[in-house]
Amino acid sequence: MDEVSVRGATQRSSITGFEACHNIAQGPVFIIASGASAKDFPLQRFANVPMITLNGAISMFDGSGINPYFYVCTDTSFQYEQPDLYASALLLSQRLAIWPDEIELIETRTDAAIYPLRKANRSTLYESAFNPEHELVRSRAFWSSRSRTLGFSKDLSAGFFDARTVAYAALQIAYHLGFTQVFLVGVDLNQNAGRYYETEGRAVSPCGLDDHFESRILPSLKLMADRVIGERFAVYNLSQTSRIPDSVIPKISVDQAEAIILSGV
Repeated sequence: MDEVSVRGATQRSSITGFEACHNIAQGPVFIIASGASAKDFPLQRFANVPMITLNGAISMFDGSGINPYFYVCTDTSFQYEQPDLYASALLLSQRLAIWPDEIELIETRTDAAIYPLRKANRSTLYESAFNPEHELVRSRAFWSSRSRTLGFSKDLSAGFFDARTVAYAALQIAYHLGFTQVFLVGVDLNQNAGRYYETEGRAVSPCGLDDHFESRILPSLKLMADRVIGERFAVYNLSQTSRIPDSVIPKISVDQAEAIILSGV
């Protein structure tokens, strides 16, 4: 491992590019988000399945004996708003996907492998129309400037597409890693319902889901459903209260998820 000097303290950690973890996994993975529905998910029932967790959903893993396969945080203010949860993520997770600037600010010792995030470049008119980079599935609505920032990255070494929800970044990471069955937990995308871990006395982080759901989140998920999901990559939604339409990502029960995993389909 490399030695990384952070704010005067030497920490043992491995910092590398996403090419080092390309296609290192297979089979099912859970993406654990922090929507209100996540509180009912039986984490221990699936303890042997890799899990990618996001932001404050790391609280579900405290005391569980389960170390998340990946922790993803795209919110640069999260470490200040929820410092105890961020510290837990550094301590518990096997791998971290965070911004380069956040790496320099790490004060807590972590043994996790760290993968710096970067966004995919905005597409040109030619790239939108002909999609010459097969690892970057771009929106074909090239007449719209906003649409040229929409897409799905199959290879995070080429960057990822930001849909204003960390769950979408995690979906791209899941594909990059090689997972073929993705089960979404707590991806409610319901701003009014809040996050399951925001109990009385805990700071409430700002949320902009309503501002971006129609303009970025849903169009990005539809692009993924139309042009990425298939025999190689399946996505299921375990949140029955999620705003994502069934026609985009089908909703299934926990029992159905277990049956799919056991069947190996």
